[in-house]
Amino acid sequence: MSIRALWVVSHDKGESGKLRFSRRYPTVEFRAKSLAGAQYVAVPEDRLIPQLLLTELGLIDPEKPYVAVRDDCARQQRCPAVELHVGGPSGRTLWPLLTIHQGGLILACLPLVEAPPDPRPPLPGIASVSQGLALLSGLQGFLCGTGSKLPEPDVLASRLAALPSVLLQVCPLGTPLDVPPQAGALPATVAPGPGGAQKQPAWKAGVHRGRAVVSVALTEMVRSMQYGNRNKQDMWDVHGMVMCKCEVEGVLPNVTVTLTLPPNGSPLQDILVHPCVTSLDSSILTASSVDENDGSAFSGPYKFPFSPPLEPFRLCSYTSQVPVPPILGSYQLKAEENLLKLSVVLKLHESVRNSFEYCEAQLPFFNRHQIGSVDVKVSSGQLEVSKEKNLLVWVLGQKFPKSREVTLEGSVNFSGHLFGPTDPLCTDLTAYVKLFFRVPDLTLSGCCVDQHSVQVYSSAKPRIVTTRELVSSEYYIWNSTGDAPVSSGLMIL
Repeated sequence: MSIRALWVVSHDKGESGKLRFSRRYPTVEFRAKSLAGAQYVAVPEDRLIPQLLLTELGLIDPEKPYVAVRDDCARQQRCPAVELHVGGPSGRTLWPLLTIHQGGLILACLPLVEAPPDPRPPLPGIASVSQGLALLSGLQGFLCGTGSKLPEPDVLASRLAALPSVLLQVCPLGTPLDVPPQAGALPATVAPGPGGAQKQPAWKAGVHRGRAVVSVALTEMVRSMQYGNRNKQDMWDVHGMVMCKCEVEGVLPNVTVTLTLPPNGSPLQDILVHPCVTSLDSSILTASSVDENDGSAFSGPYKFPFSPPLEPFRLCSYTSQVPVPPILGSYQLKAEENLLKLSVVLKLHESVRNSFEYCEAQLPFFNRHQIGSVDVKVSSGQLEVSKEKNLLVWVLGQKFPKSREVTLEGSVNFSGHLFGPTDPLCTDLTAYVKLFFRVPDLTLSGCCVDQHSVQVYSSAKPRIVTTRELVSSEYYIWNSTGDAPVSSGLMIL
């Protein structure tokens, strides 16, 4: 349900028509060509449209009241959808061309018909026709208002000048999404901004109006597989991403965000950037975690100049090789009839700041009866049993003790009447502890965004907000006395 082309033509009696506005959508036209195949009819050049349109509507050549291709009685009229005769072999036509005529102004659009051109589908059954008529009706209200007469020439000219911005919002890339505003009113998102006559790209449907704010959020996610077994190597990796939201005035404002590393930090690798980034040092993109690190990799600062979209977006993502995971742990299980004796030790690495937003460890039990009784002691935090009675939740809170080590010791009895959840992987003593934590104002790689390094080239000085955080993702500690799956592709400890 899209529009191939849109025109606004003015016409006074006794004069030839004048094209006041034209908009074509190449991506929709490509679809039209693919659908029609050999029967495809191209849209004529804009300079030919006024003559063809006025001839079809009978508004030109008063000395020729009869035109055979238009007025033949064998031809079926289907207003407001008309045929536009473009000439050429076999008298090719464009159909259905939708028109609305008010005073000396003609609005016309050519909807995309997503059906074979021969035989022609019934007009009421073409969804794009009703959408096209609704679009034309809305544009008529925007340009002409509610009266029967056209507005003053200077008023009409100003509304026509604003039409590209209106179409970016209500019909982006040829797909009608909204109704145009009435009587020349412009929403704030498409009101003319300080960018002046600068052309607005099709991917940016409007400009920001209001207080300027640039928000940059850096998040690193750490994964880990720890086995506590000499025959299996512990593994982990770090993935980072930078999310931006730029509320800055202007059609194409320029913003530069710089990522920095500490002097001994490992270079960022596997960097991917958003398409809005305008230029980038090629050395930034060459570092890969697959290749051996020879110490000559680019280590920053990493500058990303871009022209931001209106919505929040991911500026870039990366990986980083860090020497240690933030929390090292061990997990041991021993089975005795309906009892499981368990021991868990967690140690916070000294390089990680001891300040969490939250931190908890979950110990699920599969392929067993529900938990009947729990005799477990923890050195720090609180222990809870889930309502389903198949999970122990160890809430560690916001800090580890001064020793940076916590323990859990005890036994769990499975004497419930109901059977708990099953898992084909976690049979016998194959079990794990899964950690969930978030550490504000910290990244394992040391990567950060200094708010003073964010540069914005705009008429208004924005407020800069930068944050960073470390979040756990798939952080497992497996029982060292049972079998455990071995992961690959992570960094080896």
